[in-house]
Amino acid sequence: MGATVSQYRMQDPTKQYPGPEFGRQPQEAPGLAQAMSPKPDHGETSYQGFGRLKGRRALITGADSGIGRAVAIAFAREGADVALNYLPSEEQDARQVVGLIREAGQKAIALPGDIADEAFCRRLIDDSRAQLGGLDILVNVAGKQHFVEHIADLSTEQFEATFRTNVFAMFWLCKAALPHMPPGATIINTTSIQSYQPSPGLLDYASTKAAITAFTHALARQVIDRGIRVNGVAPGPVWTPLQPSGGQPQEKVEQFGSEVPMKRPGQPAELAPIYVVLASQESSFVTGEIYGVTGGNHLP
Repeated sequence: MGATVSQYRMQDPTKQYPGPEFGRQPQEAPGLAQAMSPKPDHGETSYQGFGRLKGRRALITGADSGIGRAVAIAFAREGADVALNYLPSEEQDARQVVGLIREAGQKAIALPGDIADEAFCRRLIDDSRAQLGGLDILVNVAGKQHFVEHIADLSTEQFEATFRTNVFAMFWLCKAALPHMPPGATIINTTSIQSYQPSPGLLDYASTKAAITAFTHALARQVIDRGIRVNGVAPGPVWTPLQPSGGQPQEKVEQFGSEVPMKRPGQPAELAPIYVVLASQESSFVTGEIYGVTGGNHLP
C-alpha cells in the first residue's frame, strides 16, 4: 500500500514524495504496484472524502493500480459505487482496491478483461450498468506504453496494439456508454503531456495521447447539448507500474521524474482530486478541457 502522506497539510511539494534516484525494478507488462520500490501512493491511507459523488455510479478502466486505482479509492470515499476494469493478470492488485472500496461503504464490481477487444468493451458497459443500476461516470485510464528507441524497431503489431488499447477502447466505451448516460453525467479521458511534448522513444504512445486529446475536445462539443460533459487529464511523469514494466528503459526508471521542475515523479494520489472535481457537479461549467498535472512542465 502507499505511503502515509498528508494531502491536506501545507508542505513543500517538491519534498512531499520520493524523487530519484530509484532502483532498477524490471517487471513483465502490465506490472503490479505492490512490486514497486518505493510503493506508489494511491491515497490508501491519505485520501479523505467529502461526499462530492454521493449516489453516483462510475466505471473506471485500469483501476487495479496507478492513476485508475487512486481514482477508484477517491470516488468511493466521495460516495460513488465503482465498477473496476483491469487485466486478469492484475487480479492481485485489483483485489486490494475492491477491499478498499468496500471498506468505504460502497459497492465494488470487479470486471476483468481486455479492453483492446470491442465486444468486451460493449459487455463491460452492459455489465457495469446492470450491476451498478446505471452509469453516471466513465473514466478511461487504462493504457499501453512500451519504449522503443527507433522507428525501425517499432513493430506494426505494437503500434496497432497501443492504438487499440489507448484509442479504440476509449471510442468503443464512449460509444456504448453514451446512450445510457443521463444529463449531468461525465466522461473523463486520460491523455498525457506526451500529447504536447512527445518523447522520441514513445512514438506510438505519444501519438495515441494526441488522438485522445483531440477526441476529448470533439466529443465534448458533440454531447454537451445532452447535458453530458467530457474532459481530459494530462499527467506528466507518474510513479506507476506502467514505467518499470516496459514503459521506460531501466536506466530511465532510475532517474524518472528528474526532468520536471519539481525534480520528482507525481504519485497517483496527486491526480485523483482532479478526477473527482471533473466528475462532480463542482465543475459544472467545464467541458472540453484538458487539465495538466505535470510537476511544472506546462501544457500549451
